[in-house]
Parts: sequence; C-alpha cells; structure tokens
Amino acid sequence: MDRWIAPGRVNLIGEHTDYNDGFVLPIALSLGVVCAAGPRTDRSVRLTSAQRPGEVVEVAVDDLAAQRDRVPGWARYPLGVVHEFVCRGHPVTGVTLAIDGAVPIGAGLSSSAALCCAVTVALRDLFAPALTERALIEIAKAAENEFAGVPTGVLDQSASILCTAGHALFLDVRAFTAAADPEAVVAEQIPFDLGAAGLTLLVADTGHPHDLADGAYAERRAQCEAAAAALGVRALRDATEVDLTRLTDPLLRRRATHVVTENARVLAMVEQLRTGMDPRAVGALLTASHRSLQADFEVSTPALDLAVAAAMDVGAYGARMVGGGFGGSVISLIDHDATERVIAGFAERFAASGLSAPWVFAVEPATGAHRLV
Repeated sequence: MDRWIAPGRVNLIGEHTDYNDGFVLPIALSLGVVCAAGPRTDRSVRLTSAQRPGEVVEVAVDDLAAQRDRVPGWARYPLGVVHEFVCRGHPVTGVTLAIDGAVPIGAGLSSSAALCCAVTVALRDLFAPALTERALIEIAKAAENEFAGVPTGVLDQSASILCTAGHALFLDVRAFTAAADPEAVVAEQIPFDLGAAGLTLLVADTGHPHDLADGAYAERRAQCEAAAAALGVRALRDATEVDLTRLTDPLLRRRATHVVTENARVLAMVEQLRTGMDPRAVGALLTASHRSLQADFEVSTPALDLAVAAAMDVGAYGARMVGGGFGGSVISLIDHDATERVIAGFAERFAASGLSAPWVFAVEPATGAHRLV
C-alpha cells in the first residue's frame, strides 16, 4: 500500500476565531499522521491503527452511517472521511486503511484533523484525483463535524492541507467559506523564519489531554452564536470593542471580548511579520492571547497557566495555551540559546506543584498533507 501524511498544527494566534468567521494564523508541524491505503473491490472498509494494536474495524461502505455509533470513537474520524466521499458521489469501491499517528492525542495540536486529512488525501489519490484543496478541507471538516461529532471550525483542516514549510498560513475564514469559486482558497503564506532571528518556538505538552467531543467546545461555540445574535451581527467577526458594551449578559460579553480582541491580535501579528519586524515583538501578543483565553473564554487549566508562567519566568518573549483548551499544550517564543534553561524551568515549576514535567519540543513550519515517496 502507498502512504500519505498530514501534519498536526500549532496555531500561532487566532484561537476560537475560525467558527466566528474570523482570522487564524497556524503553522504545520513536522509531526503528522501517516495513512497507508489501498483500494478494495468488496465494498468494505478495513481499518487498523498502530496506536490500537490488535483492534480491527471492518464496516461495509454502504453501511457506514448505520454503524457510526457501533464503532470506537477514534475510528469515526477516518470512517467519516470515507462516508463523506461516498455521500459526495465518489466511486469508493472499498479501502484498506492503516493509521500511524505521531501527533500527541489531546495535546491541542490537532491530531484529529491530521488523521482526517491524511485519509482524505489518500482517498483523493485513490478514487477522486480531480478534487481541489478546498474540497479536501471541506470533506475533512465534515467528517469531524458530522460523523465524529466535534463542531470544529475550518482552522485545523486548512492548516493540515495548505501550510507550507517556512511559513505561517494567514486565513480569512469568512472569505474562504464565502468564495464563489469552488477552487478558490483565500489564504496567504506569511514568512516565518525564527531561526534567522535566533529564536525558537517551543511546545510544552502538559500531559493533561482534552477532549473536544465532551461538550465544552460546543458550549463555547453556542455562546458565541448567542452573543452575535444579541448584537444583531452575522458573526462576532463583525463586532467591535464598542459593540461589546451593549451585551448585558456578562458571560456572553466575556466570550465576545475574547473573539473580538483575538481577531485584532491575529491582524497585528500578520502585519508585524509582513513588515519584517523583529519576531520578538509578537511575544506580547501571544501572552495577551493566553490571558484572554484564561479570563474571558475560560478554556485554560491550572496546568496550562503554570506552563505559561514557567516560560515567562525564565525569559520567554511570550507564551500561550494552544488549541481548543481544557488541557493540552502551551507554546512559548524564546531565544534559541535559552532552550535548555526554559525546559529546566518547566520541569522545576511542575515538580514544585507535584506534576510530571511536560514533554517539550521545538517546532518549525512544515509542509501540508502529501503522498510519501
């Protein structure tokens, strides 16, 4: 069987803005999910995972919807992709899928989108080679939303499909979803070369996994929709800080405050990177994003807050939680020669709190989903 890989992602900034028609700025990771795939002629899907040794899931192509609630939760992501291909009329005669993932699960690095996107590009090459990048993103998103039951926006799938090495992906989500041309993808590749500036972006996986299917993510999304409705705008992307004073519900005001200010932070970071400003300057935006996610959106955790504090105490230019929240990872922008000191700082602070040290690793912008040769 041939193999395909799709990367996880780190969202530099723009958390919980995608489903509010806003702006995002992710990079792809070198860590990814590999899908080995081969066609079958018996109209069945045979699914295995290296992370689930001995577990085999077999479902008839024509019976995917009926079997959804009978398969393990992890299997709903790849099976959801097959289901989307079938629903869209692509001639899937059957397929064998073997999954092997290197993106930490529950770390806020989009392991589920990487899984869906790896299967999506594999099925495209096997059964529907004319599919556009936009169609791939829509299929992977629909699989996660409708079959796996996680109401994510378009950020994760776009990053996994569209990102390029050495760049961050600036995506205007409204422009992407509203584009009349089915082949159009409204995105800009922003140069992001930290090495040239002597900087490193660290990820600290706290080891406290999140689960976006548990309802808290959907609750935040519903609250944002309620805030937009109360303001009489299509989405919170259209609200201003002045508008926020009209929200009488303090909870909805806090949720909307995060989205409005986070969109502004994305645009500010993009402008700084476009103009060649010293990347150290964007550190303050990272930290401000975390404070907003912590206080206004209330998706941080004590372990995430501890990791941010540890990074800042040992000289990071900025740090924030990354991903949907309720667990996962923190990113921090540091001088390259401070890496060992920062890692030691994480270990010391976590040990003092009776917690295991986070898994810390450096990341650089990698390329999006592709076939392995």
